[in-house]
Amino acid sequence: MTTSNPYRDLPSVDALLGDERVRALSAEYSGDTVIALVREELDATRDAIGRGQAAPALDALVEAIEKRARAALTPTLRPAINATGVIIHTNLGRAPLSDETIMAMTNIARGYSNLEFDLEKGARGSRHTHLEEQLRRLTGAQAAMAVNNNAAAVLLALTALASGREVIISRSQLVEIGGGFRIPDVMAQSGARLVEIGTTNRTYLRDYEAAIGDETGALMRVHASNFKVVGFTASVSIAELATLARERKVALIDDVGSGCLLDTTQFGLPPEPTPQASLEAGADIVLFSGDKLLGGPQAGLIVGTRAVIEKLKHHPLARALRMDKASIAGLAATLDHYLKDEALEKIPVWRMIAMPVDDIGTRAQGWADEIHAGVIDGRSMIGGGSLPDEGLPTRLLAIPTDGGSAADALARRLRENDPPIIARIERDHVLLDPRTVDPGEDAAVIAALKATVN
Repeated sequence: MTTSNPYRDLPSVDALLGDERVRALSAEYSGDTVIALVREELDATRDAIGRGQAAPALDALVEAIEKRARAALTPTLRPAINATGVIIHTNLGRAPLSDETIMAMTNIARGYSNLEFDLEKGARGSRHTHLEEQLRRLTGAQAAMAVNNNAAAVLLALTALASGREVIISRSQLVEIGGGFRIPDVMAQSGARLVEIGTTNRTYLRDYEAAIGDETGALMRVHASNFKVVGFTASVSIAELATLARERKVALIDDVGSGCLLDTTQFGLPPEPTPQASLEAGADIVLFSGDKLLGGPQAGLIVGTRAVIEKLKHHPLARALRMDKASIAGLAATLDHYLKDEALEKIPVWRMIAMPVDDIGTRAQGWADEIHAGVIDGRSMIGGGSLPDEGLPTRLLAIPTDGGSAADALARRLRENDPPIIARIERDHVLLDPRTVDPGEDAAVIAALKATVN
């Protein structure tokens, strides 16, 4: 007695390529791509048969190939609506950009530019010139440069100033940033030798004084931007560190993190360290992000003394960490908003922070009225490692569920919308915060809620 072999029921690659429905895919894909899609689906089908499944009918197999083809043309990186209330959401791309920033990036990306060409001299120029003057004016620095993110700025600074030497840092500042990247690991890659001082909660000036020796290359402060230590604590100000660094003739590096150029206390938030204040206090260089509170494209900004910045610009690592032309153009446009004193009106991050709670409540109630849901008080978070545990009062659309997995299921259906809508869940309620939703997206949110909430 013979047993049928399900593998033999599968059509060949050539047979599938001859099917008119598969041939039609050639209008959108190259021939090699269609062949690859057919082979991938056949391989997946053989694996399924190996797990005990039956061989699919021809129509089901062709449909699977067509589905695989559609998926191949669907970008994995897609626009999404952030209704979580976290303003600088790392997982959702951090800071949204101003219209002017997007336009500047588009204009530079679509053609040639003077990225590294001196128009006056008709000779090779430097990409550093396109941002330096703006950064100098905004921070009071003697010189400035930019690399592709703040971790890169830390790596470049430590490599150029302290490779093979010691860098002294408080144990309380050995932080882990997003994605599991740790400051000690970045420091180790630079070739600098980490010298930890103090304790988790208390570090004194005398700890720095005792640690400085002939092998010391720099003192470093890292702003604890994504956590807070409270209670029995002690730390050393950047001004005190600057005085000590000058006396002992070592460099002082200050990583202030989120790139805040404005006074956050005007919005009822605690003060966030600014690069301009750090430079005024005496830091040799200050490092910060371009895509957090600054509100621009991803970048690591370095401002400080002319001698130190020139050393960093000419280090071989600077080329590997440099920004591309579109990001430079976008960052320049973002910095212009600060120079024009229009950051609160133009930069989305600051518009969200400054948004009146009454306006948020009106929008939340408009959403609620469409689906007969409620509106409750809540808190919006700054996010992005800025102002941990601090928030702004807000009003939230609150959609009740039956508990259990119902809230997860509703949040998943919102994520499956086009565009995806990202909400948060608390106490069996799905919550949407209008603060982080652009008013131009309200119609899309309402349409998704009507289609999703039963």
